[in-house]
Amino acid sequence: MGKYQQLTDWIKESNHIVFFGGAGVSTESGIPDFRSVDGLYRQKYAYPPEEIISHSFFMKNPEEFYRFYKDRMIYEDAKPNITHKVLAKMEEAGKLDAVITQNIDGLHQMAGSKNVIELHGSVLRNRCMKCGAKYDLPYVMKQEGVPHCEKCGGIVKPDVVLYEEGLDERDIENAIRAIEEADVLIVGGTSLVVYPAAGMIRYYRGNKLVLVNRDATAYDSYANLVYHASLGDVFKEIEQVL
Repeated sequence: MGKYQQLTDWIKESNHIVFFGGAGVSTESGIPDFRSVDGLYRQKYAYPPEEIISHSFFMKNPEEFYRFYKDRMIYEDAKPNITHKVLAKMEEAGKLDAVITQNIDGLHQMAGSKNVIELHGSVLRNRCMKCGAKYDLPYVMKQEGVPHCEKCGGIVKPDVVLYEEGLDERDIENAIRAIEEADVLIVGGTSLVVYPAAGMIRYYRGNKLVLVNRDATAYDSYANLVYHASLGDVFKEIEQVL
């Protein structure tokens, strides 16, 4: 057990754990971290990814948006990994109050987590911009180019927070409340550079802040425990004490 002893002790004695996760949670499911492969995108697309997945670009050029989106942001074959599964198990055991995620892949729910706050939305939900009709991911993927509503012909937009768009107020409130009430806050797989999401961990009032990320973050000095390790390795240890 060694270096994970303190963490597993906290897990054993806590019943109000909150997990806050970023892209690194899903990389072990084969979904690449958006920021680390920017060079690859630039070779293939005429615009930088940050521009393509912005609100103004979507409104101006939905064809190019959807070409990139379907090619680079949808991973229909991805399955939950050990981190997703152990978090679901922690919730079932009455230890975990909430998962707050910056990911849009729906893998936490697929693993069985019930209380998931999706700060940046989900690719699994899509809506007609004109009449509000709802569509699932398979509908969007089987349409050629830009998907249109079969009821009114309007453009179908993913329920994903694009650059220039604000986060849902209710999600922000729920996330902050969960963090404020947590006895242990585990932050994993995020470089904590995307705001306002990253700033939310400042609402934590306890003294059991755990950061798990391969690289150092600007918040390492605030944390009570820091592991520069893979989430899979850390959650294998957590699973043993559930």
